Amino acid sequence: MNGKIKNQHIDILFKAILELKNTEECYMFFEDICTVSELNAIAQRLEVARMLKNKKTYSEISEESGASAATISRVNRCLNYGADGYNLILERMAEKYGEK
Repeated sequence: MNGKIKNQHIDILFKAILELKNTEECYMFFEDICTVSELNAIAQRLEVARMLKNKKTYSEISEESGASAATISRVNRCLNYGADGYNLILERMAEKYGEK
């Protein structure tokens, strides 16, 4: 477990997220808890991770997603040396939805 982010408040946040039952509830909760910019940034990072796993180049990713080279590099670093969260969720989504 990552000690850099673990604390009581984040535990409560994650427990709240785990209580969401469907996409509509996610929209409701995240619209209240995040700004549009914050949510778009998180969604963009996940898309960048998916594209990196699919062997897209930085220029292709930047063009298609609008992500900066710094964002792409950071996500790539997380894919290779991070807590494995991106890999975990991308594998589960691929299994469940047939997405790569």
